[in-house]
Amino acid sequence: MAAYVLQLTTRCFLRITFKKTSLAKGVWCELFEAVRGHASVSAPWATHSRLISHYDSLVHFGSLRKDAQQRSVLLQLEQLHTVMKDYTNIPILLPQPKDIHIQTTSELQNNKSGVKLSSLEENVSNAKEERDMNNTQEKSPKPHPPYGYYIHGDVGTGKTMLMDLFYSFVENRRKKRVHFNAFMLDVHRRICKLKQSLPKRRIGKMTMYDPIFPVAMEIAEETCLLCFDEFQVVDVADAMILKQLFEGLFKCGVVVVATSNRPPEELYKNGLQRAAFVPFIGVLKEHCHTVSLDTGIDYRMREMEAAGRLYYISSEPDAENAVNTLFEELTYRQNDVTRPRVLNVQGREVNLSRTCGTIADCSFQELCERPLGAGDYLEIARHFDTVIIRNIPPFRLGMKDQARRFTTLIDNFYDQKVRVVILADAPLHRLLDQGPMTGEEARDRLMIDELGLTDEASERLTLFTADEEVFAFQRTISRLTEMQTEQYWLSGDHRGQI
Repeated sequence: MAAYVLQLTTRCFLRITFKKTSLAKGVWCELFEAVRGHASVSAPWATHSRLISHYDSLVHFGSLRKDAQQRSVLLQLEQLHTVMKDYTNIPILLPQPKDIHIQTTSELQNNKSGVKLSSLEENVSNAKEERDMNNTQEKSPKPHPPYGYYIHGDVGTGKTMLMDLFYSFVENRRKKRVHFNAFMLDVHRRICKLKQSLPKRRIGKMTMYDPIFPVAMEIAEETCLLCFDEFQVVDVADAMILKQLFEGLFKCGVVVVATSNRPPEELYKNGLQRAAFVPFIGVLKEHCHTVSLDTGIDYRMREMEAAGRLYYISSEPDAENAVNTLFEELTYRQNDVTRPRVLNVQGREVNLSRTCGTIADCSFQELCERPLGAGDYLEIARHFDTVIIRNIPPFRLGMKDQARRFTTLIDNFYDQKVRVVILADAPLHRLLDQGPMTGEEARDRLMIDELGLTDEASERLTLFTADEEVFAFQRTISRLTEMQTEQYWLSGDHRGQI
């Protein structure tokens, strides 16, 4: 949420959330209203000015800096905002004629017939064709889903801010805004749940099940607009399913708006089995307009009022005592005692040695040197609105695992508005130490030389040892800078929300 100070009304808009609407519960009510001619949903924001007018007012009153590129992108988003007011993907998800039996997602979860899930998409297509032939005079045409947007650019240029403004003004209750990491975790949970509900395979009967398209249908039943922040692919498990997943979402009429630091062609660059991922890029570009927002300005780095001292360097006199004092001040208002906590994350335990209420006092070793991931950091963010992170070392190029985890940690904390206090061994701008090679890096270099590998092969072997970490750290440093401002600190008080 770079580039501006939210006014009170805007902050209220950005915090509005709605309960998920499932096909089984809310869809038929929406269809009934649509038949009566009330397809658009009345909402509290409907009386306010249009999206671009609101943006101009923020610029006029100094909450935003004038930026022609931002306004140009917002003008395109405003066109989609207008379309989304009356758009629904419900007709695309309507049941087929009774003579053509197709299992819905809920039926698939209780599948006892052994029907191949991979054939569902083909059945839907055949059913639509037959219905078109039999009901050409009576049926109304299905809506054509509007194109979404994929907004990419450098760190701090205002991509997330524009998407959040767009999202807050969309007058459609069937919408969802989510960090991409959290979305993919949810997708994998749904796939696992569906697989567990399938009938056991009998010996000699090897039935192939494809759970990805049913999961896409399930998500489409809940929403017709998905807004993704930080679209980034670093996990091979995610990369292998994205094409089929998003094909399913688009075929079910879901509109996607996403922000990313990478253009589509550079997603998962040099990743493992990237050849299987590349077709997804074509699917994304077929259904989303690609928009570049590259002003060359990192608005998070501009002068903003600091929230006080939140970043300490361990070599400074009394730095550790100052952090201890800050922990005591923060916990003074907590209705709890200082104690260890154990968080349960998908059957695993994440141990935190020192917490009090919504305050967690953690070491870098606890958070980034253990095998933790986005799901663990999201669970920490759910329980704590303030996290102290101690003993952060300078990141050498060989610390690829720790760098990945730290980047993921800050990404998720930033998205969830978790406040952080840092005690590090180096200033913020020098956390990424690109000094001499470590012993491990020297061995890798020797192996590359002995095998006579090409420069291209060498780059692939060192993918997450250099380029990706450096690139991701630009975003991390930018976000940590904003997280020290008073604006961010005040927005991160989650007490009473758990």
